[in-house]
Amino acid sequence: MDAFLDGDLDDEFEPDDDEPDDEDADDGTRSLDTLGFDHGDRRRPADDAEAQTLLRDGVLDLEGRLLDASNVTLIGAIRTDELAGECVYKPVAGERPLWDFPDGTLAGREISAYLVSEATGWRVVPPTVLRDGPFGHGMVQLWQNGDPEVELTRFVKADVPELRRMAVFDAVVNNADRKGGHMIPMADGHVYGVDHGICFSADPKLRTLLWRWAGKPLTEEAVEVLTRLQEQLMGDLGEQLHEHLTRREVRRTQQRVADLLRTGRHPEPSGDWPALPWPPF
Repeated sequence: MDAFLDGDLDDEFEPDDDEPDDEDADDGTRSLDTLGFDHGDRRRPADDAEAQTLLRDGVLDLEGRLLDASNVTLIGAIRTDELAGECVYKPVAGERPLWDFPDGTLAGREISAYLVSEATGWRVVPPTVLRDGPFGHGMVQLWQNGDPEVELTRFVKADVPELRRMAVFDAVVNNADRKGGHMIPMADGHVYGVDHGICFSADPKLRTLLWRWAGKPLTEEAVEVLTRLQEQLMGDLGEQLHEHLTRREVRRTQQRVADLLRTGRHPEPSGDWPALPWPPF
C-alpha cells in the first residue's frame, strides 16, 4: 500500500515538498504496514459491535494517505482506552466534485451502503460510521487486511457464494465502481467490499467486474434476503437512508429491489452505460 506520510497533512491535502524521502523511495512515499502499528496493550474488536464502538469513540492517529485513491483517503490507527485497530478516514472536505453526483455526498453514500449491507446480513461492507475527524466530518471505516495469497485478477472470476452475494448487493445499491481492488478476500473466506461513494444514483449506473451471473436466476438465499430487504426499505431502513440520500434515490433503491424480485434474475448490462469500471483494478 503506497501512502504519503505527513504528520501535518495540510488543509489542501497536498504532499509537503520538504518532507524527507524514505530510504526505500525518492518521491516522499513508502509502503504502510498497518499490522505494524503499535497499539500498546489495547485489544482488537472482538465483533462488529465493538468495532462500531471503536469507530465512534476512538481517537484517530493518522499515519498516511493512499495516493491512488480518487478522493482523499487517509489511513491511521484508532484507539480507545481498551480497543484499537486501523481505519480508513475519508473527510467530506477531500471529496472530488463529480458531474453526476452532488458535492459532499460521498461519505453519506458510504454509510448508506453499510446500512444496506447490515440489513442483508451479508456483511459486505466493513463496520463504518460518520463522525468528525482531524479534517472534519467524514466516513471512518475499519481497515481490513486481506489475504495476501489471493490473486485478485483470478479471484474476481471465481464462482463463489461470497462474490455472488456481492453482485446482488451491488445491483441493489447501484454500484458504479466495483473494481477488483474494491473486493477484499479474507483468510477465513469472507469477502468485504469497499469504496461505495458512487452508489445509489437515481439513474442506472451499475458498473462491475461481477457479471458472471448476469441473467441467471437468483439463489433462494438471495430471494429471501431481498424479500426482507424490501420490507425494511419501506420502514426503518428507508428512514435511515433518507438521512443521507434524496427521496428519489431511496425510491429508486426500493424499485431496484422490487425489480430483482419480479424478474428473479441477476441484472444484465443495459448497454446505456459502460458495464465495466475503468480501470478494472
